[in-house]
Amino acid sequence: MNNFYKLFQKLLWNSRLIIIVAVLTGILSTFIMIIIGTYEAYEGVLELINIFNYSDFSLRSHYIIEHIVNSVDIYLIATVLLIFSIGLYELFIAKLDDDEINIKRSGVLVIKNLEQLKSKLAQTIIMILIVNFFQKATKISYNNSLELLFLGCSIFLIAIAVYFTHYKE
Repeated sequence: MNNFYKLFQKLLWNSRLIIIVAVLTGILSTFIMIIIGTYEAYEGVLELINIFNYSDFSLRSHYIIEHIVNSVDIYLIATVLLIFSIGLYELFIAKLDDDEINIKRSGVLVIKNLEQLKSKLAQTIIMILIVNFFQKATKISYNNSLELLFLGCSIFLIAIAVYFTHYKE
C-alpha cells in the first residue's frame, strides 16, 4: 500500500507538467499577436504614406490613429499572454535560472506566487481597457457640453483606477 501511495503522489506531482501545454500555447499566441499588431502598425504607416492622395485629411488621420491604437492594444494583449505564460511556467514547472541563461530580468517578469501573477495580469488588462476607451473616445463626436463633461468624468475615473492599481507601491 505504501508503494501505491508513493506512486500516486509522484503521479499527482508530475501532473503539473500538463501546464506546459498552456505555456507553449500562450507563447505561440504571443507571437501571433505580435505579428497582428505589427501588421496594424504597418497599415497605419501605409495610411500615412497615402494621406496626401486624399482630399479629406482629417478622415485619413483618424484611420492612422485607429491603426496605431489598435496595434498598441494588440501588443498589450501579447504582453498579457507572455506574462501569463512565463508566470505559469515559473509557478508550476520550474523557476527560470537567470545565471544559466545569462540574462538580467526586469521586475515585470519575476513571478513568485499566484497572487503576484494575478496582480500583473490585472494591471495589464486595465491598460488594455484604457487603450480601448481611448480608441472609442476618439471615434465619438462631442456635440454639447454635457457629453464633454461625461468624457471628463470618464477620464477622471480611469485615473482613479490607475492610481488604485499602484496604491500599494
